[in-house]
Amino acid sequence: MQDFLWGNHSSLTEFVLLGFSSDTKINGILFGVFLLLYIITLLGNGLIITLIHMDSRLHTPMYFFLSVLSILDMGYVTTTVPQMLVHLVCEKKTISYIGCVTQMYIFLMLGITESWLFAIMAYDRYVAICHPLRYKVIMSPLLRGSLVAFCGFWGISCGLIYTVSAMILPYCGPNEINHFFCEVPAVLKLACADTSLNDQVDFILGFILLLVPLSLIIVVYINIFAAILRIRSTQGRIKAFSTCASHITVVTMFSIPCMIMYMRPGSESSPEEDKKLALFYNVISAFLNPIIYSLRNKDVKRAFFKVVGCGKVSG
Repeated sequence: MQDFLWGNHSSLTEFVLLGFSSDTKINGILFGVFLLLYIITLLGNGLIITLIHMDSRLHTPMYFFLSVLSILDMGYVTTTVPQMLVHLVCEKKTISYIGCVTQMYIFLMLGITESWLFAIMAYDRYVAICHPLRYKVIMSPLLRGSLVAFCGFWGISCGLIYTVSAMILPYCGPNEINHFFCEVPAVLKLACADTSLNDQVDFILGFILLLVPLSLIIVVYINIFAAILRIRSTQGRIKAFSTCASHITVVTMFSIPCMIMYMRPGSESSPEEDKKLALFYNVISAFLNPIIYSLRNKDVKRAFFKVVGCGKVSG
């Protein structure tokens, strides 16, 4: 497999990641900003995982999937951000060919898994709102584990297809990637071969991995909203809507930029725009997820105050 990926298909042994700017002052500012975002992301997601583990009232299907999302987010940003931080303050901005392949695969695997997890989380909300009395029976530990394994299967298999289809192409120079990590569209720009087939593969996989889960989410929420409108109590409607609002916000932040990046032809992409999109669904999304899911979530806040011993959350 190793020989297949890089033994005879590339004369390059490393790539140069150009990052955001060649100005040291700008890079210094960006280093401080991204370091802060990275630390808060790890602390925020780590706190959610800890609270869900420690508070028995959070041992429900919804919070199980939320803890999986937090784990994926932590791995997602750790795949790219630490190296980006190093390159912001160091003159040498290289990554080995093998390192590039590895980073690309792990990033894709985690991202694809997360894309399908959002669809599973929408289904979880559907069962909770439309079948509340049977919720815990339907969303049994076995089903939850199977659904997460299903998401992981898509991530592992399709991430491999993406990576192999990109890295079997010959790369003979130049070796400068106009990005802050080894993302498929940016790397393909350096290939010494026609990449139109890769554009087709990316579109098909993008359809399966982004549009299909998003379509399922839309269908599920149509049914959820129809059920909510049948609730007679205004307070009950508001409570039901609020349980869905966080998920809809997170899905939108993640899915739209990903579709723009992976489902358009490579010839229509702009390096600077691509970097901004990647920042949004990689760094910003992972940073905001724990904030979105916890700021208005009384269960999470109650668990936090219980752990730190500050009393109860009102309301």
